[in-house]
Amino acid sequence: MNYPWLDAYFMQKPGATKDYKEEWQATRYMIGGKMFGLQGNENTGRPVVTLKLMPADGDFLRTSYEDIIPGYYMNKVHWNSVYLDGTVPDAILRDMVDNSYAILFTSLTKKAQKEITDASI
Repeated sequence: MNYPWLDAYFMQKPGATKDYKEEWQATRYMIGGKMFGLQGNENTGRPVVTLKLMPADGDFLRTSYEDIIPGYYMNKVHWNSVYLDGTVPDAILRDMVDNSYAILFTSLTKKAQKEITDASI
């Protein structure tokens, strides 16, 4: 894997939790009970991380980097997968994680957002 920092980066997000979904053989990263990242292997065995992005952002990144593909086993409009044995720059992958987290955080109720924000102070 070319991104040994990835798990720690996910987990430093306020309110982030993770679990291992046995039937998917993948680690899910959650915020307020909603998944903002999924790390596992695609059907060829290549390791991937799947993140939610705004459709236009995902389209742009998929055309810019061959190692970013439509979300493996997810909605292809909103989810994008990055091959973890590929060459996507660290800064791009960090931005993708940040954006996925922000999208899911803002989808939470104001009460849930406040609980997460207050707990991280």
